[in-house]
Amino acid sequence: MQKTMSPEEKLAVVRVVAEEIVTEDELLELFKKGKKIVAYDGFEPSGQIHIAQGLLRAITVNKLTSIGIHFKFYVADWFALLNNKLDGDMEKIRIVGKYFIEVWKASGLDMKNVEFIWTSEFIKKTPEYWETVIKLSKNATIQRVMRCSQIMGRSESASNPSSQILYPLMQAADIYHLKADIAQLGLDQRKVNMLARDLFPKLGIKPPIAVHHHMLSGLQFQKTELEGIERKIALKMSKSKPETAIFMTDTKEEIDKKFKNAFCPEGEEKDNPVLEYAKYIVFEKYDSIEIKRPEKFGGNLKINSYEELSQLYKDKKIHPLDLKNAIAIYINQLLEPVRKHFETNKKASELQKKVKSFETTR
Repeated sequence: MQKTMSPEEKLAVVRVVAEEIVTEDELLELFKKGKKIVAYDGFEPSGQIHIAQGLLRAITVNKLTSIGIHFKFYVADWFALLNNKLDGDMEKIRIVGKYFIEVWKASGLDMKNVEFIWTSEFIKKTPEYWETVIKLSKNATIQRVMRCSQIMGRSESASNPSSQILYPLMQAADIYHLKADIAQLGLDQRKVNMLARDLFPKLGIKPPIAVHHHMLSGLQFQKTELEGIERKIALKMSKSKPETAIFMTDTKEEIDKKFKNAFCPEGEEKDNPVLEYAKYIVFEKYDSIEIKRPEKFGGNLKINSYEELSQLYKDKKIHPLDLKNAIAIYINQLLEPVRKHFETNKKASELQKKVKSFETTR
């Protein structure tokens, strides 16, 4: 029999997946009420799905559903259209959305406590939706809404389309009409969640609890200057720069090559994407890992926690190449079921072929 978890224990689980909770007191109170809790996240279908959207998302969602939270995956096809993904071709966007769903299913997602909702279908059968968008717009300045532009992957610019104003207001309306208690999105979506928290009370609506998860870094680096000192930091993971990301259906050879060329500063944990993969993915799926090393460098190492791994690495007892080789092995193992699904399932295979034939845009 499964042990009943206390509200405090449930909060501790959320803390594991969250980089920020706004606010912990509200979330704890929600758990104490014992009612059904709904969380959501939205995804624009736009080309191939990378490991942060796929495997890492499945890990996070499974943790949340394990404590009784019902999760809604919002397949944001209309938002992709607003953001001109895939040149605004709705047929392509819908195909990519179906591909996303196949990836999540193959990633081990807890399907009993998850539902997929298409934006276009949901809004069409929710007649009061646009009234909510209008009410939200009347209570928000243009400047405030424009500050949310980064949720579209854009910077503020006079040349940006007017959809940039509509997009955040619709995203806030989604939270209300999906009946989401928790907006469980990445830190890059923080501004729109704070917009919703500010505007909802003005409409007499209870604001959502915002649970923001960590954004996995890209595998490549960029040069920057901090206090007059030039240093390298990991790039943001981007579909438009495939060398920065592991895609869910990458081959073993592609993954090995990307890790071989990955940014992995010796002895440094900060801004080290390979260690991030170890922390947020590998040690979430494995109790221990093995680092293979030549005998002349001490032989193989069995490591039982991320904390142990990071300390050994910071002490320079693990070489960057050995770390990269090890993490590549485990990522390959974790993605093998996804690759197999797309190789053996005819429907999934056809979707993959179509998606790969599309020009990926961001």
